[in-house]
Amino acid sequence: MSGDRTSTTGRAGEGEARKTAEGLGYLSGFGNEHSSEAVPGALPHGRNSPQRAPLGLYAEQLSGSAFTEPRAHNRRSWLYRIRPSAAHPRFTRVDNGGVRTAPFTESAPDPNRLRWNPLPEPAPGTDFLAGLWTLGGNGDAAQRTGMGIHLYHANASMTGRVFSDADGELLIVPERGGLLLRTEFGLLHAEPGEVALIPRGVRFRVELLDASARGYVCENYGAPFQLPDLGPIGANGLANARDFRAPVAAYEDVEGPVEVVNKFCGNLWHATYDHSPLDVVAWHGNHVPYVYDLHRFNVIGSISYDHPDPSIFTVLTSPSDTPGLAGVDFVVFAPRWLVGEDTFRPPYFHRNVMSEYMGLIEGAYDAKAAGEGGFVPGGGSLHNMMSAHGPDRETFEKASAAELRPQKIDDGLAFMFETRWPVTATEQAAQASHLQRGYDDVWQGLERHFRN
Repeated sequence: MSGDRTSTTGRAGEGEARKTAEGLGYLSGFGNEHSSEAVPGALPHGRNSPQRAPLGLYAEQLSGSAFTEPRAHNRRSWLYRIRPSAAHPRFTRVDNGGVRTAPFTESAPDPNRLRWNPLPEPAPGTDFLAGLWTLGGNGDAAQRTGMGIHLYHANASMTGRVFSDADGELLIVPERGGLLLRTEFGLLHAEPGEVALIPRGVRFRVELLDASARGYVCENYGAPFQLPDLGPIGANGLANARDFRAPVAAYEDVEGPVEVVNKFCGNLWHATYDHSPLDVVAWHGNHVPYVYDLHRFNVIGSISYDHPDPSIFTVLTSPSDTPGLAGVDFVVFAPRWLVGEDTFRPPYFHRNVMSEYMGLIEGAYDAKAAGEGGFVPGGGSLHNMMSAHGPDRETFEKASAAELRPQKIDDGLAFMFETRWPVTATEQAAQASHLQRGYDDVWQGLERHFRN
């Protein structure tokens, strides 16, 4: 499949960017060996690195895994570009802004339950990169373990610069405002209710489709996200591979200064190129970006009694060296039916060896009251390892007395980053003005009902 060449300026207004986003075509399937060319004949046939690549392009391999990892886990793509990535000047350090990286040592891990309101409004002219703000994380980026939790709030498109992350892949979860992601592989369109996955090392630029944009980012330092094994569920269910969409090839042939910002071992570095690095005319491989609509998630649930564990809502998982114990799981609580008999239907009271960060994309979450001072879209909660949590008093009382009929949960879309290690909040998150100081109060008033 071929894609169109992008604007030679790469700088579109909101209207132009939205028109471009809504007209995009895609390649279908998670983990597939895709191939795409924006100009017919740009892909070589029969080999990856011919003596002379077609159309005077440069052949370059982008490896997302070690060469010798098993074939089922190997991630790599071949890019055919106007200039090789090696043609760039020296990188120098630039201020990290609100971005922090593991190991998180500036504060101690906190066993208390924490919840934040949405990020405050950004200053005028704040783009996606400038609007990134780290809440916390775990592991060690240099050792490729663990994850970082970021939020973003932007009111301007990235112009004249692109970004890449050598520390990990980025799972972008929009909550407000659509995004047009211009990547080396082509263009992706992500609206609230969808997620975009940018692999480690892939360069991209974020253009806003609305006046402002807000959302969440999981930076996965560990093994690349994959679809979870289904086990007894069988061959079908949860996130279907066919619903993940990869971009078709599209390139920028731009001469002129472009700032390239690279996140490397926790710090931001930049260099000024004399051309756009988004100049890939053709590519093939499986180390590629994706977009996925969370409303397409095929929810599995009980049709008899009890509330199944939230692992059945796993969209993507980053496996660790212990089977079943993920470095990070991405879990979505999508619209679904609840039909269990003699069952307390909201999420149950719980203490977990895993640590849970939860965010809300739209509507309300069925275990927490919404509204001012509650769990609201753009906000988030952190329940660290073995911290007791569950429905608040209002939800518990309502659910305990409810008439049990088939019930459709369709007024909210929540998600969770669940991880095997405790999450350490950054100092800026622990001291933030939007931290809810009275979060513990939601469990006050849970009265004694014991009878003997």
